[in-house]
Amino acid sequence: MIRAMDRTRRTSRDVERKISEFFLRNRRMPTYSEMTALLGVRSKSVVHFWVKKLLGEGALEKDSKGFLRPLRPAFPLPLVGEIQAGFPSPAEEELRDLISLDEYLITRPESSFLLKVSGDSMAGAGIMPGDLVIVEKGREPQSGDIILAQVDGEWTMKYFSKRGGRILLEAANEKYSPIRPKEELRVGGVITAVIRKYHR
Repeated sequence: MIRAMDRTRRTSRDVERKISEFFLRNRRMPTYSEMTALLGVRSKSVVHFWVKKLLGEGALEKDSKGFLRPLRPAFPLPLVGEIQAGFPSPAEEELRDLISLDEYLITRPESSFLLKVSGDSMAGAGIMPGDLVIVEKGREPQSGDIILAQVDGEWTMKYFSKRGGRILLEAANEKYSPIRPKEELRVGGVITAVIRKYHR
C-alpha cells in the first residue's frame, strides 16, 4: 500500500526535477540510497520503479558502463508567454508550460559542447567576453553562420562566408580585418546559441 501511494503521489516530472536539482548541485547522479531520501520513499524498489520509468521516457539513459546519466540535466522553468514591456498577469501564469533550457538551446546534445568567449571580435553579433557559446560539431556551415574554426593553426570564432568558391571569415567588429585562409581551414563547429549570465 505504501509503495502504491509513493508512486501515485508523484509525477515523472516531479521525480526528474528532484534528480535534476541533485545533479546540478553535486555534478553527479545520486546513488539509489540517496534517491530513497531524495524522493522521500522507504524502499529501493520504488526507486527502481521511477528509474525504469524515466529511462523509458528518455529522461535518463545508461552509458556504456551501465551508469545512469540524465538526458535532460537542465532545470525546467515555466514558460509564461511573450513580453514587450510588462510582466505576465496572474491569469497568464496559470496557463504556463514547462521548458528545459537545454532542450530549447541544444538540438543535438551528442554533438554539442560549450566554449567560454574571450575577446570582442564578435561583439556586433551580441557575443561578448565571458559569454558561453554552444558549438555543434558536424554541421555544414552556410554563409552567415558563426563558426569555430582553426585557420592556419590558430583557432577563432567568426562569420563564415563563401564567395565564388573562396572562403572568408569576418568579425562582427570593425576593428578586425577579414581572414582568408592561406593554407588550412578546419571547421570545429557552428555556433548555435549564446548564453549570458548577469548575476552569479
